[in-house]
Amino acid sequence: TWALLLSMQPLFAALPADLDLELVTTVAGSPVAVRHAGDGSGRIFIVERGGRIHIHEGSQLLPAPFLDIQSSVTSGGERGLLGLAFHPDFSANRYFYVNYTFTNLDTDKLYTRVSRFEVTTENLNLADPDTELVLLEVEQPYSNHNGGDIHFGPDGYLYIGLGDGGSRGDPEDYARDLGVLLGKMLRIDIDHSSPGNGACGLVANYGIPGSNP
Repeated sequence: TWALLLSMQPLFAALPADLDLELVTTVAGSPVAVRHAGDGSGRIFIVERGGRIHIHEGSQLLPAPFLDIQSSVTSGGERGLLGLAFHPDFSANRYFYVNYTFTNLDTDKLYTRVSRFEVTTENLNLADPDTELVLLEVEQPYSNHNGGDIHFGPDGYLYIGLGDGGSRGDPEDYARDLGVLLGKMLRIDIDHSSPGNGACGLVANYGIPGSNP
């Protein structure tokens, strides 16, 4: 079974003739990702760029969002809540991870943030926004090229696709600079954190796998 996320643009004429489409649900705003929790529940989690995550369960979209962090997220253009990944042992620890952009109000600078949240014990369809644990923050020099997709690999590590920082053509050449995180595929150990020993001198609540290149 496949879940296909489509924008409301006239792209259907380009689809293969033998591909059948079935409308499952619609989400207002700008949905950017679809995930499942790997817990056997059959729930589908839909990430909305503006800062909310919705649950589709059975045949309906649940009225209450799974997570709402709109007040923390800077969205618009290529910014917003951009990634979601569930811990491989989510059924036991109720941990999940998100990637979003936010603006530091003191400096007016844009950052990418990767955080962990927990689901409430009382309601498995509701996350607790107050449980946020920030793992990583990276300053974004421009508003675009933020990347944002995150996934757990079969090795149990979290993979983070981070854009080159923006503008056009990577004018600062960040992607080829091993001294910065921008323009890289990051691989971190979220189960063995080493605060104060993050990549590139950043304080971070994660570990760096010894097998990283």
